Amino acid sequence: MKKSFPFAVLMLSASPYILAEEVQPAAAPVAAEQTADDIQKVVIVSTGSRGAQRTLVDTPVPIDILSARELTKTGQSTLDKSLQFRVPSFNTVQTPVNDATSLLDPYEIRNMGPSRVLILINGKRKNSSSLIYTQTSPGRGESGADISAIPTDAIKRIEVLRDGASAQYGSDAIAGVVNIILKDASEGGSITARGGITHESDGEMGGLSLNKGIALGDQGFVNFTLDVSKTKLSNRPGIVDARGDASDFGATIKDVQAFLAIKPDAGNINGAPATEAAKALVNSRYDLADGVSLYGNAAYVHKKIDSFANYRTPYWRPTDYGLLHASGTPYLGYVPSFIGKLDDYNATGGVKFPLGGWNADVSLTYGGNEQEYGVSNSINRGMAADFASGASKVQSPTSFAAGGVKFEHYVFNGDVSKQITPTVSAYAGTELRHEKYQVLAGEEASYIKGGADSYAGNDPINSFPSSRSNYGVYGGATWDISDKWLIDGTGRYEKYTDFGSAFVWKASSRFKVSDSITLRGSASTGFRAPSLAQTFTQKAQYSFVAGAGIQVSGLVNNVSPEAAALTVPKLTAEKSNNITVGLGLKPDNDTSITIDYYHIKVKDRIVLGKEIKPVCTPPTGTVTPAMTAAYNACVAASPLDKVMVPKGLVSLSFFVNALTSITSGIDYVVSRKNIPFADGKLTLNLSGNYSLKNERDGAVNNPSLVANAGQSVLDATQEALMFTSRPKFKTIIGADWDYKDVNLSLNNTVFGPTYFHQAGLDSNLETAFKTKTVTDFALNYNLNKSTTLSFNVNNMFNVTPKWRIRAMNAAGQQILDSTARDAYGMTPAEVQSNLITFNGRYSMVTYDGSQFSQLGRSFAASLNYRF
Repeated sequence: MKKSFPFAVLMLSASPYILAEEVQPAAAPVAAEQTADDIQKVVIVSTGSRGAQRTLVDTPVPIDILSARELTKTGQSTLDKSLQFRVPSFNTVQTPVNDATSLLDPYEIRNMGPSRVLILINGKRKNSSSLIYTQTSPGRGESGADISAIPTDAIKRIEVLRDGASAQYGSDAIAGVVNIILKDASEGGSITARGGITHESDGEMGGLSLNKGIALGDQGFVNFTLDVSKTKLSNRPGIVDARGDASDFGATIKDVQAFLAIKPDAGNINGAPATEAAKALVNSRYDLADGVSLYGNAAYVHKKIDSFANYRTPYWRPTDYGLLHASGTPYLGYVPSFIGKLDDYNATGGVKFPLGGWNADVSLTYGGNEQEYGVSNSINRGMAADFASGASKVQSPTSFAAGGVKFEHYVFNGDVSKQITPTVSAYAGTELRHEKYQVLAGEEASYIKGGADSYAGNDPINSFPSSRSNYGVYGGATWDISDKWLIDGTGRYEKYTDFGSAFVWKASSRFKVSDSITLRGSASTGFRAPSLAQTFTQKAQYSFVAGAGIQVSGLVNNVSPEAAALTVPKLTAEKSNNITVGLGLKPDNDTSITIDYYHIKVKDRIVLGKEIKPVCTPPTGTVTPAMTAAYNACVAASPLDKVMVPKGLVSLSFFVNALTSITSGIDYVVSRKNIPFADGKLTLNLSGNYSLKNERDGAVNNPSLVANAGQSVLDATQEALMFTSRPKFKTIIGADWDYKDVNLSLNNTVFGPTYFHQAGLDSNLETAFKTKTVTDFALNYNLNKSTTLSFNVNNMFNVTPKWRIRAMNAAGQQILDSTARDAYGMTPAEVQSNLITFNGRYSMVTYDGSQFSQLGRSFAASLNYRF
């Protein structure tokens, strides 16, 4: 018979698919760092019998475990960037000049976008960010939790479940789950000082953190972390092509060249923004008598970023009306800055106790994310023009409070589990959640008459609170049919006040062919509820249109009269079908191999559609009454134009359940440790992800009026953002050598090719980013038992993104081969290159980003003192 584990071990997280942390007496000292092998020995995987100790190789579903030491060895400044270089199917990228996106970079697992990855802290749902990505960047139309807000020194380990888990957690867990386990030491602590710089002598970074554990008698602990950091601006502009700028802005080559002689990069600032952050986190537990324990954690981060919009050249903005340059000095244009402030906070309190023979866990979580946006060194051109003409006595300011966004949620969890027999365990639970979302209005000058140049503020008519509630119940059981065969089944019912209900299920199994060979697999259904931001966001926004410069477009919310006039249906939940099949091998105690195939089908996938344009073309030149009458008649007959023209919008977009997608691929992890080498021990790791398929399945579901106008909410650019703009594969090849007090690590991360089709690029062409390998080196030296000095060289060979325009057919190749030149002296290939780089401003990454950072080599050092 199998031995049951004591009550303390069985008190797992709310889900049967997330690992539970080990439970020790509260006063027992916990090591400041643990190796991955140490963690595997104490981790309990509740997909088993909820009481069986299992290794990663023989779990029913693929799970990665990263110790705090593995995270800090990357030398990355934030958690999301650390995961990028440790988890093969986890990707994130820093996008240039994307306004509020600078506050929180989009991330994803298995190319599924940030909204399909659920983030937990100690097994409890973390609040989503209030930001929804509306620019042309990965994750467009989605939002995710701000994992960069968690201070790394507060983390004990990270558990990454690479499988669908909607049956356990409800919405958002289609692609996987990241569970952040906080430090729980009851004594000791550490102080860490860190600094860094890039090879271009910019991006200087400094930080200081304190972690401390305090015992609460013999029954509990309080562990807290304080962290402050500051990173200066990194700038990687390209040299601007005068011919392209002259063509785009209708200027003379002479005027453009005169300006570029002063500012060859056209004054553009693009790279990584200046960032300041202050973080605080506390984790606690107190054990009462009779198996009852209280626990809680809370976190707060304040972040500020200072980034820049595209430089307004004097031939783009011929005047600033004397507001941004001193009288008598040459006018050289101006560069608006975007200032973002973020406050992210969460707190959980709960109690674990026995209940009629069951182990119960009841908790309440509160979390929120609030962002405020500001624009400086800019003007409201409409206000300035009116003042200059005498039509208004109110002058434009040069700084603007543009408003922001806010999200809050309250989550109640109640979970029970019981070992029914030595081979059968059961679990059940409920979750009640209430969410609030609000677009915060900007000051009047930020949105009237076109708004602040570069980022229009939020109009009060689009700024209103919204909320919803939902409840879910789940239940399941795990059965060890034999010592070799385990099965697990879970079902969940969820009901939302705004869109309806859903029932999802999951079944998984593990079969041990032998002590060294394990077969595993799972099948599940899932769902993702449309977020409040996707339902209610509405605003005017500036965006770059290749070949046309910056234009104002409108985003109308899903419940607006405009959306109804365009026959846009109400949003419904996404539905998924997930299949994972895997093999685990453990030839000996020092070697482990896992290979997993996954297939994810998402129906009714929610997208922020491309900009829909009016059907009618307004008359230009010498306008006659007949031309005006014909145009007005065209507008009156077009449902699209009747919505857009009165608002002065050149384009309009909205959220819609637009498509079905299929994503499949292979994850693999190979590890060999304790290899004798040069009087030390060597560990070799090989891990990777390869996408077999990531594409749309079937036709686009267009609203009837859009389809009848010959347009679509999805174009090549939108499809590329979802399906081909992330690496086709990623491979991590690492070596870790321990010798006495020294640890050396060398990791090579291979980023596979990506393919993109920027707006404005000829339909017969696409942009291909080449496969590149980024090499990171880390040295850790224990000066004594309590002090460690670390040094990192990230991207030591200074590898930067490389791309080329690729012909998709003969017509495309003809464009690339043509030697004909236009009126500005550009070949067709040069015209296309200028279109996607904004005439060279974004020469390394193109306007829409790449598969990894453009910053090149960077250096980091830290000193950690443990007490």
